[in-house]
Amino acid sequence: MSLVTSLTYVLPHRLLSSLARALAYSKTPATKQWLIDTVTRKFGVDLSEAKEPDPHAYPTFNAFFTRALKPGARVPDADPQALLMPADGRISQLGPIENGRIFQAKGQSFTAAELLGDESAAVPFHNGLFATVYLSPKDYHRVHMPWSGTLRETVHVPGRLFSVGPDAVRNVPRLFARNERLVCHFDTDFGPMASVMVGALLVSGVETVWSGVEIPRYGDRITRKDHRGKGITLERFAEMARFNYGSTVIVLLPPGVASLEGGLAAESSVRLGQALARRQAG
Repeated sequence: MSLVTSLTYVLPHRLLSSLARALAYSKTPATKQWLIDTVTRKFGVDLSEAKEPDPHAYPTFNAFFTRALKPGARVPDADPQALLMPADGRISQLGPIENGRIFQAKGQSFTAAELLGDESAAVPFHNGLFATVYLSPKDYHRVHMPWSGTLRETVHVPGRLFSVGPDAVRNVPRLFARNERLVCHFDTDFGPMASVMVGALLVSGVETVWSGVEIPRYGDRITRKDHRGKGITLERFAEMARFNYGSTVIVLLPPGVASLEGGLAAESSVRLGQALARRQAG
């Protein structure tokens, strides 16, 4: 375990993330431009695909970080039966949900019930599939729909804010089931689908297209919102949410619905819109 990961056990997660939020929304020209220039240089951010390629045109660091892409910069897989990768990034892990458990790293796993904050919500995903996608600071930070669905419920699960970088994933037990997260349950033509937005150290917020800022909430209770009857339907490839700093999205699918796309594996670099899985006949 690296020194940085070790320190995250004792760092004041909430305080640091609150400070990050204040900086992210600062309109002080010198502050926001220093942040933009530093992140662009350190992580090799490619602005050529951005709708606004001028780094000086963004009013805040958050506006830069959640930047839109040019039309056509990402397109959905041409196969209408393909479930889509929800974001740019890197596959942390993917595969079957075996005995209700989701693989994190060698020697590390957690249950779907822990992740979702609800035993009953995990039942439809038993023996299904999962994909965990890590968004690094250089990536496009909007998360899109793998498949068309109608929002049924969101669940805000409070927790820690550990880093979700590779070293932390390898060494922090049950990392994604311990960090603060927003669980989004959708009803689709094949049944339930869940997209879980996992917070992390220095993540200043998670926003959805239907409610705006959902995190930070910094409470100590699980909070549920029933969205049934509101008609919040998002089409395949539509934007769903965005991270106000890099983090992780986990997609859960029920069994018998799809087969994971061949060639995908842990550490694979992925792009929004490429095939994640393909629907099974019948």
